[in-house]
Order: sequence, then C-alpha cells, then structure tokens
Amino acid sequence: MVKIGEGIEVREELIKKACNLAMEAHNLSPEKPYIYKKINGSTDVVIAFAGTLSFDGWYSNTSFGETEINTTLFPSLRSVGTDEVAKVNEAFARRFQDILDKSSLKNEVEKAMSKGRQVVFAGHSSGGAIAILAALWCLECCRTRPEGDMLVHLYCMTFGSPLVGNKIWSHALRRENWARYFIHFVMKYDIVPRMMLAPLSSIQELLQAISPFINPKSQYYQRDAVARSSNALNFFMTVMRNASSVASYAACNLKGCTNLLLETVSNIVQLSPYIPFGTYIFCTGNRKLVVVENPDAVLQLLFYSSQLSSEAEAVVVVARSLNDHLLYTNEMQDSLEMQDVIHLNNLTDIPLSSNVDPSDEVASMNSALNDLGLSTRARLCLRAAGEWEKQKKKNEEKIEQNKSSIRDALSKIQEYQTKCDIRKVGYYDAFKIQNTEDDFKANVKRLELAGIWDEIIEMLKRYELPDSFEGRRDWIELGTQFRRQVEPLDIANYYRHLKNEDTGPYLIRARPKRYRFTQRWLEHFDKVQAGARSESCFWAEVEELRNKLFAQVQDRVLSLETAANIWIQSSLLGDDVFFPESTYTKWWKTLPPQHKQTSWVSEKITP
Repeated sequence: MVKIGEGIEVREELIKKACNLAMEAHNLSPEKPYIYKKINGSTDVVIAFAGTLSFDGWYSNTSFGETEINTTLFPSLRSVGTDEVAKVNEAFARRFQDILDKSSLKNEVEKAMSKGRQVVFAGHSSGGAIAILAALWCLECCRTRPEGDMLVHLYCMTFGSPLVGNKIWSHALRRENWARYFIHFVMKYDIVPRMMLAPLSSIQELLQAISPFINPKSQYYQRDAVARSSNALNFFMTVMRNASSVASYAACNLKGCTNLLLETVSNIVQLSPYIPFGTYIFCTGNRKLVVVENPDAVLQLLFYSSQLSSEAEAVVVVARSLNDHLLYTNEMQDSLEMQDVIHLNNLTDIPLSSNVDPSDEVASMNSALNDLGLSTRARLCLRAAGEWEKQKKKNEEKIEQNKSSIRDALSKIQEYQTKCDIRKVGYYDAFKIQNTEDDFKANVKRLELAGIWDEIIEMLKRYELPDSFEGRRDWIELGTQFRRQVEPLDIANYYRHLKNEDTGPYLIRARPKRYRFTQRWLEHFDKVQAGARSESCFWAEVEELRNKLFAQVQDRVLSLETAANIWIQSSLLGDDVFFPESTYTKWWKTLPPQHKQTSWVSEKITP
C-alpha cells in the first residue's frame, strides 16, 4: 500500500505540523495575519495564514465575489492563446494584497528560499485561500529567476479551504505544472469547501447567522444549538442545491451532451465560476483518505460526497457540515496513522456497483467510495471525468501525427524562399506577385499548414487538449518556426487581393488566430511582454505605412526601423528585405531625405 506521503511526495509529519499550525492561526484570527514557524530537526518552514470571519472577507459585490486576477502580481494566471485572464475571489485577493503590503511576509519568504529551506504555505478555512495566493505569488517570483530548482522547495497545504479561482486558473496551473504543489484536505461533510458554489444573495444572511459556530472568539463557538439550527439547515441545503446545479452542468459537458435546453438554462441561471485545482485528499470520516488530481472529478466529489441518504439523516449531516470544518487536527492524526489511502488515478476503472467483493482487485477502492457515499450516478460522473481526460490525450496524440507533415511543408516553403533569394526577389514580394509555378506550390503548402494549425487552435479554444499543451517546448518551437515562415505569405496574399480596402488593416482586422496564439506561446515562454515577438508582422506594418503621409506616421516608422534593426541582427529578418525591388526598399526610398540621412537603413539600401 502506498503511503500518503509517498504518493504526494510530502512527509506525513510535515502534513501534521502544517495542519496544527493552520488551526492555531485560525484560532488567533484576526490578531495575526500568519504564523511563521521553523520546524525543528529539518530545513522546513511553515507559514500558516489566519482566515477572516467577517462577511466582507469572503465576498465582494458581484454574485459570486469574483474578479480578474492582478496580472502584474500573477502574470501566468491566464490562458496563453486566448489571453483570457483568470478570475479570483476578490475578497481573498484583497486580503492577500494587504498582507503582502503591510507585513514582512515578502522578506521572510525570500530569506527562507535563499537558504534553501522548503517553505510550506498552510491555512485552514479562508486562511487556506490566502495560503494558495501566497504560494502562487512565490511561484511567480521563482519563475522570473534563473534558479528554477527553487520550485522544488515549495508546497501549499490547505484544510477545509474554500474554492478560489475559475477554469482559467485551474488550466493555467496545470499548464505551468504548478498544480502538483497544492494539496487540499477536505472532510466528507465540511460545507466550507463547497460554499463558493452558491451565490452571495442566497446565503448572506444565513452565513452571518452560523459564522459564530466557527469563530473561536464567539460565545457560540462549536455550540451544538447553532449547528442544529434552522439557519444551519437552510445554509447547507442552499449550498448543496447550487452545488448540484454546477456539478450537473459540468457532468453534462463531460458526457458530451448537446441539448440546446442545457445551454439555454446556463445562459439564464448564473452558475458559480469556481473550479478546484491541485491534489485533493478527501477524508471519509473513518480514517480513510481518497486522493484525486483530476479537477473535473474533484468538482463532482464535492457535491456527491455530501449527499443525504434520507431526510431523517439531515439533522446529523447538517451538524457535521459545520463540525467537520473544525476537526482537521484529529482527522489528520488518525488518518495519517492508519495509512488507508486510495489514489483515484484511473477514473475510468472505477466500479459502478457499490457491492464489495473482498476478492476483487478494486475492493479497497470500492470500500472507500462507499464510505464517501457515492451512488452509481456519482461513479458515472467520475468515469466521465476520466474519459474526458483520456480523450484530451487522444486528441494530442492525433495532432502529434501532424508534426511530420508540418515540418515537410515548412521545408518546401524554405526551399521556395531560397529560390527567391537566388533570383534577388524576396519571397514576400514573389508570393505577392504570383508569377511562377513555385509561387502556386508555395500557396498550396500555406493552405495545408493553415488547415492543420487552425484545427489545433480550435481544439485549444474548446479546451480539448491537455492543459500542459501550450507549455510544451517542442510545440512552441514548431509554432514559432511556422509563424515566422508562413505569416509573411498570408500578409502578401491579403494585400495582393486588396482585402485591406474592405476589411481594414491586417493586424487589426484579419490576423488569424493561428499566428496570434503561437506568438503568445513564445512570449509567455520567453517571459517577455505582449507584442515583443512580432517579427512575423513586419510586412503588415510596412503595407500600412507605405500608403500614409510620413508626417502622420513618423513615430511608427521610427519604431519599425528600431525593431527591424534588432530582428536583422538576430537573423529573424533576412537581407531580402533590402533587395532593390522589394516593397520595403521602394517605399523607404520615398521617405523624406532628412529621415533617410539619419537612419541605419541607409547603410543597407543603395540610393
């Protein structure tokens, strides 16, 4: 049997320490924002964050309290291709920013990391949300430094944490391979990890009524009367009713449901944007642990593991939904000693029947799923999550088969470019004129490549490829080669047919997503600002500038020349730009003499 520490590569003793400190920080809230503790006998440092028990520390003014993440602080939390920014709970983000600005957290983390210490960010309840943001901030800082090995010295452990970010957030962390640093423990009935699935308006008053139960400073702390009150019951039922809507909609998408009614309802009823990420460890309540890494499966488990088997059970379950939130210390102690751990790595193999056959190889898994109270429907949803993950990998394998076709076509276009250079006619201008059979053949290859890449981009837009795809170096390099070689031909074709007169400038109105996406991949990989790798758009800018008065576009001309100088020196632009009959040379010769006299281009172009 695999121990929990071996499966997630974290020592059990460190998990216990992190949990104890997280609960201690919760009890100190709000006096201290966090506890900084060096673990004796090791190089570990635990930073445990206190949560907040005030309502505005959980929700802001929007239905679910979400807002776009601060991309200055978290530049990686976006979809690279679509450039869509991740959403985060605004209240949690605001509290973390406040801690970062007003405490010594930054200095303490940097000092610990510089000494090679393993830093563990931990938190219970909303303190877990702050720990998540702190760990992400630290990962972003590490990403910008050359010492990439610093990443292995970081973990984040949460206990009963609410959900924090949306689908883009989860996607970005898996792309960056950061999800593995986040470990979330969830008790079977704990309501807090589920509560962000409900809108603010539906639970505001109820939350304020029951919050004293989990407030160590309140006289009603852990009072049974609060846990068994009608407010607690209504709160639980409201959260789970909304969780049902979110889980059902997600399950329909996983199963490929194309019912138009489903789409119509989703447009009318606003669903929670929050999605799990990282490794989730569900505590069954009888010293068993179920480990899940698939975020779609986790979302289903958050709903199905808290179901009522009967109305008579409601009072007990509702009370446990609050009590469980405060029992992580005992649960960690008991469960980690028992080491009865089930890893749901192969979701498609999950048994649909709840009948346990001791001789069956999945008997222990089935027993743990029964302890979580999973029905056949729940198991089908978990299987669907596994099937969707497999389908993404199959899609990736399918496009992998296109690599040789892409390289062959790029090789033909390179041959075409070489032939044009020999004739002292740049391949941009030759393609634009379309006078030879070689030009026709190059156009065929351009269209073939466009079809292959457009299919890839559409898959990415629909999230039909593994989240890690946009971070793969081999595809980034191949996409860059494709963009640099082929986009000039698309630009030539666009202006050859005078499409700019009807549609507008290529860069503003007509640039295909296959080039936008691949450019953003490289910029993200190189950690540079947007637009810094726009060398393939050189000819589009030339075409727009050459039909305007110099006085109107002088600054743009200077910017283009500055960029072109860098691209020439980096061999990203060739000398064909300066051939006597090139579009660029002809236009540049028409520029005012005073500009030409001071331009570096004068050294390349013969008057």
